[in-house]
Amino acid sequence: MAETVTAGIGASRPVPTAARARSILLHVVIVVGALAMFFPFYWTVVTSLTPGTGLTAAPALWPAEPSIAAYLQLFSELPFARVVGNSMLLAAVTTIAQLFTSATAAYVFSRLPFRGRSAVFAVYLATMMIPLQVLVVPLFAQLKSFGLIDTYLGALLPTLASAFGIFLLRQAMNQVPPELDEAATLDGAGHFRIFWHVMLPNIRPALATLTVFAFMGSWNSFLWPLIVLRSPELQTLPVTLAGLQGQYTTQWDIVMAGSVVSILPMLAIYIFAQKYVIQGVASTGLK
Repeated sequence: MAETVTAGIGASRPVPTAARARSILLHVVIVVGALAMFFPFYWTVVTSLTPGTGLTAAPALWPAEPSIAAYLQLFSELPFARVVGNSMLLAAVTTIAQLFTSATAAYVFSRLPFRGRSAVFAVYLATMMIPLQVLVVPLFAQLKSFGLIDTYLGALLPTLASAFGIFLLRQAMNQVPPELDEAATLDGAGHFRIFWHVMLPNIRPALATLTVFAFMGSWNSFLWPLIVLRSPELQTLPVTLAGLQGQYTTQWDIVMAGSVVSILPMLAIYIFAQKYVIQGVASTGLK
């Protein structure tokens, strides 16, 4: 009798046919969606490896004679290494500056009560609704009066602080229990030590999320560098890629080779930080 009960308990229940069909359909949809999102990047790589004469032939999933001539031409005939370095420098400085300014401002809005705090924070959030196109003319006039046109500093100044970053990190800091602050205060810690040793370690996912967003925003920025940076040796990657398209003819293999180079840093950063990005989005309620 015991053996019968044990056998009955250990027997697996059959999965209902409807549930199994829904599971299979869900996996099929996910795979199709993943392929649809991956295919443009794959096609960019294929085009960059297809010699210029082969681009006029019938489309193929893989070039008959793949070649890296477009990449060699990109770095030999153009100052592309300098352009990539310019974009990397601006993106790195922007990311570090936004992490610092956003974290410190978020700590103030989250942990330091003062009169009008909610109103000031609402003003910060309202600036997110103002598009860059509206601010280009006054920003350009202001930087021109300072003599910062066609300089790295002129390209960096409008991007050193981010209202979105302050909002993101403030939401993350609000999730940290206040009891940790009180315990640190009883141990004699001041605001700096609480910020550095208590707050920042607990919001690492949000910091990683802001790192990805800040780097991506600066790396892909086109309008402001196009306006403020005039010297060819100071141009950034998106501006240079746009200049590769001619008025009458375009060497698409070279354009796509440049696009692949521009995608790789962002892809590497996201793969490295994807776990923290998902945690940051979940913990801050970002949609």
